[in-house]
Amino acid sequence: MGDRRFLDTSYDLETGRQTLDHYEAWAGTYDQEVGVENAYAQPTRCATALTSVVEPGGRILDVGCGTGLSGLALAEVGFTNLDGCDFSPPMLERAAATGVYGRLFESDLNKGLDVADDTYDHAAAVGVFSFGHIRPSALRDVLRVVRPGGAVVVGLNDHFWDAGHFPAELDAIEADGSAGNTLSPKPPGWIRPAPVAGWSALRSD
Repeated sequence: MGDRRFLDTSYDLETGRQTLDHYEAWAGTYDQEVGVENAYAQPTRCATALTSVVEPGGRILDVGCGTGLSGLALAEVGFTNLDGCDFSPPMLERAAATGVYGRLFESDLNKGLDVADDTYDHAAAVGVFSFGHIRPSALRDVLRVVRPGGAVVVGLNDHFWDAGHFPAELDAIEADGSAGNTLSPKPPGWIRPAPVAGWSALRSD
């Protein structure tokens, strides 16, 4: 099992059952393959992006927290009041072992978050929106659980961004006023909000 690699095939997942099975098998070696062997920088980038728009503090939801790499990065920069959710119970078990989360719960984001409106001050979704994973429309539910004026940072694969579905959802959200802000690009690879922002998005180069 330790020699098996999962990263490349993670972009081929099409159903919830496939996703659950994939991450159950991957949970034990995820940090080694992604964090060590592939030097996964997105958690740190997203944590830094959040500090660029808000002061560290408040109650944070780590959306699709996986094994907790994103939570560790958020805690490192001062966001220590953290909850996390994920679709995979084995990944949540790994996240619990990090010790940085106050609460962890299972959630299928494509079916919506079982969380009241305006529960969190801010949120981060690191590597969650991708091929075969969470539909871009799920971002609306993430926005729903963050209080007005809060920030949401999204980190995603550049190939997924280039496919166009996520940018189209951002355009739709902006057009109907769901986020209450406009977005403007800032290279390299940053999508940063105007000063009236409710949230920020980040993609990898």
